[in-house]
Formats: sequence, C-alpha cells, structure tokens
Amino acid sequence: MNKVHCQQWVSFLLSLGVVFLISCGDKEEPPASGTFQLEKIEINGETNADSYTDVDPNLLITLTFSDKIDRNTLQNNITLQATATGKPVTLTFQTEGNTITIQPNIPLNQFTAYRLTINTGLKSVSGNPVLTGKIYTINTGIDPTDKFPRISDEDLLTLVQKQTFSYFWDFGHPVSGMARERSTSGNTVTTGGTGFGIMAMIVAVERGFITKEEALNRIQTIVTFLETQATRYHGAFAHWIHGETGATLPFSTYDDGADLVETSLLFQGLLTARQYFDSNSAGETKLREDITRLWEGIDWTWFQKEDENVLYWHWSPQYEWRQNLKIQGWNESLITYLLAATSPTHPISKEVYDQGWAKSGGMRNGASYHGFTLPLGPNWGGPMFLAHYSFLGLNPNGLKDQYANYMEQNRNHAMINYSYCVDNPQGYSGYSEHCWGLTASDGDQGYSAHSPTNDRGVIAPTAALASIPYTPEESLRALHFFYYKLGDKLWAEHGFVDAFNLSENWFDNQHIAIDQGPIIIMIENYRTGLIWDLFMGIPEIQTGLTKLGFTY
Repeated sequence: MNKVHCQQWVSFLLSLGVVFLISCGDKEEPPASGTFQLEKIEINGETNADSYTDVDPNLLITLTFSDKIDRNTLQNNITLQATATGKPVTLTFQTEGNTITIQPNIPLNQFTAYRLTINTGLKSVSGNPVLTGKIYTINTGIDPTDKFPRISDEDLLTLVQKQTFSYFWDFGHPVSGMARERSTSGNTVTTGGTGFGIMAMIVAVERGFITKEEALNRIQTIVTFLETQATRYHGAFAHWIHGETGATLPFSTYDDGADLVETSLLFQGLLTARQYFDSNSAGETKLREDITRLWEGIDWTWFQKEDENVLYWHWSPQYEWRQNLKIQGWNESLITYLLAATSPTHPISKEVYDQGWAKSGGMRNGASYHGFTLPLGPNWGGPMFLAHYSFLGLNPNGLKDQYANYMEQNRNHAMINYSYCVDNPQGYSGYSEHCWGLTASDGDQGYSAHSPTNDRGVIAPTAALASIPYTPEESLRALHFFYYKLGDKLWAEHGFVDAFNLSENWFDNQHIAIDQGPIIIMIENYRTGLIWDLFMGIPEIQTGLTKLGFTY
C-alpha cells in the first residue's frame, strides 16, 4: 500500500468512526520505556533541600539520577545564573554512572542569589527525558577561607593602627599638613578630621610608627597654617578649608563660615598635643604657645547668638545665623559644650549646658532595646559615631553627671547597635555577630548616617572597631571577620575601606578622615588609655568638668 492509498484508507475508516493505531510510510522508533528522574541533590554537603542559603561560594553540586545521563544534553539543560542580573555561570560537568558533579569555573560572588535550573530537555542514555524540571535557589555566603595569615590579636591591632595611620601621614595635605576629607579630596581638608589625625600622630609616636620629632614638625605645620592662612570666624574654623590657601570651602549653601562642632573636634586634638609635647625644648614650647593662642582666641559666647542659653553650630559672614542649627543633645557634640565651659577667655555658663545641650533633661531616653537601657539620645541610639567623636579624648570610664553614666551610655549604645545587626530584622546579607556596625559612612546609595532606624544594609568598619573600649569581644570578632574573611575586599593601602554592603556585593574604594581617626585612637584607648589620660590630664578640662557637674 503506497502512502496516498494509506491516507485514503485512514480517512475512510475515520468516517466510519473506527479509530486504531496504524503505521504508514517510514517506520518510527517505539517510545522509550522507564522513568528518568532526579533522586538526590547535594550542594556543599547539604542534601535534598528546596533552597540553599549561606552557601560557600566555592560551589560543589552533586546530582544523582535514576539512570545514566546523556552527556550531550547537559550543557543546555543544567544551568546556573545570577538571579538579579540573569548572567550565566560557566560550569564544568563530570559524570560517573548516574551522578553528575558540577562546579563553576571560578568561585561565585559572596552574598549573591543564584538560580540552578534543570530543564526537561535533559535525557538519559536510554533517551528518556527527565520526568520534571527543577529550579533551586542558591544564596551564597562568605568565602570561609582566610585571606591573610593568622597573627596574634595584639599584632593585628598594631597592624590596623599602623596602616590606618598612613592615611593621615602619607595622605596629609603637602602644604597645610591637615587631613584631607577623603581619598579623593585633593585640596579639601577637614577641620574635625585633622583633630583626629593629630591624636593619631601621638599614638603613632608611642607605637614607633614615626618619631616624636616628626610628629612635632607635622603638627607645628598644621598649627602655623591654621594661625596664618586659614580664615577664622570669631576664633572658630570652617568645616572644610582649602589646603593651600586656607580659604573656606562651603560645606553647604548657608554653611560657608564657622563650624563650632568641627572646631571642637579640632581642639580636642590640639589640646591633647599641647599636653603631650611637654618638654622645655624650643620646638615643644613654641607648639604649646601657638596652640594656646589659637585656643584662647575662640569666642564661644558669640555662638550663643543673642545671649541665648544654647550654642549654635554655624555662623556665616554672608548669611549670619540663617543655618539656624542649635547644638542640642544627644549627639556627637558633648565635647563642644565641655570646651566652651572650659575656655579661659570666653566660657559659657552651666545654664547654657543644662538648658541648651541637655534641653533641661529633654535629651534623656530611658527606653530598653534588646534588653539594654539607653540613658540618652534618639531611639535605638542613632549612628555609632555619637559614642566616638566626643570620647576620643573624654574618658567615659566613671564619668557621670545628673543626666547619665557615660560608660553605660556608650556601652549600651554599642550593644544595641550590635544586637540589632545580629537580629537583622530586614534580612540583609552578612549581618551577624561577626559583621556589625551602623554609622555615618559611604554607602551604595550615597553617604548617609546609617543606624537601626536608617538601615540600608551598609556596614562601616569604624562603627565596630572604634567601639572596642565598650564592646571588646564583639569588636574583636568583627575585626577578625573584616580582616581575615573580607580582607581581600576591605583591606587597602590606608586601612579598611569606609564601608560595604554585602546584599549588593558593594565595597567602597574610599577612606574618610573622620572614620579612620577613631579606629586608631579608640583602639589605643582600649589598649593603654593613652589619649584619654592625656586629655583628662589637661587642667582646664578638669576645671570645666567640675563646673558642669561631672564626677570622674
């Protein structure tokens, strides 16, 4: 029967309602028998999960099927791709019997979501397609291998201090000697960051990174530039200064003049240097005299505006008080009120401290977060720098007044920040007992004051590391994680980069002076109390603390 006759015969039978199997023309292969299916999946040792989390980026996948696999169908039917971008991962396949071992050609990115797909086009050597397709979600975690050799904690702390210090020493402005605002700032130097850098130089002398003579010369360069080149406003300096000319560089539209808080952070460092360089040599004597002259030239009472019982943050020769920002607690500015009360020439009264800074007690908090009571400040404590900047010199150990025990304040603030990150309510990648610390820093969405109430997944090493006097165990765990586990991403020429976001696989390439300084200084205060002892030994500081009602 030829093909035409066959088709006519089939049509005739169908018209009669007869249906049966008939073969016409070329002979067809009978369908393959048996079922081909996935029986077991194992990813980095975990078996038959619906999804896989915290997976080692050095990925190893083992698939076991009910029959041998047709290798010709592997490449297009077992795929791995990044979920967010859809970018495929190049895979290597090895088969042995019913088992396939799969590895990426290079390790996966850390803290990244991937999708493993097994398509129905996969076949056995018998020709059977896999019974059902499969999709597995794989979320990578940290690469657990150490990126650097293990050393003692003491050696690691010294290494961190030394390499971080190089930001201020090697990257200090060549004319003014002042600290650049950040790695890309060129001629923009920072007043507060320079104060931190001066304290860091004292630590560097005591640690043997530089000589005392080298530190003296650099600090004298800074002081001479401040006195002879930099613009002053009733004795106070601007936030940003041009490192060659001394001209004010506006921080914002109406902030183009005095910044009293930045000036306070500068003089926290300068007064510490005056206390440290205490010999009768001509060089050290001159430095002390020059610092004293600048110190006594600040008219703190001017910044009460029109004799108000509060200090104002800014004053502009062009816009005057238009910025209109009162310095009120709780924030980083306790040092401002202490220095203002301490001034030998233009001191504020205790009423300005109580009514302005403490808001007549209104800066109290008293709420509990994760079991830690916060005496002062915003809900959840705010960014960690509030516990650092004023306390680089001011020793919180045993420090009390009518408003708070300041070691309790700072320790509980740090523990709240730590506990929040461990709890990780927003589910950001990497947050853990090893990886914590929210503070003002760079971020993948720009600079922001990160905190539990402004959490964007951004961790800044300075937050945990500068908290080491308050949380030594928690801070050392973070240090180990930052250095040993993420060191290939975080550790750079001038210490740790400013911040990172593991959820976005983002790592900064910048350093910022006001984040680098506290790392060096607070590690030293934890180790020896050096800067605390110097600053608290200044006679005017002791007088000011007593005047404001502090015991210590």
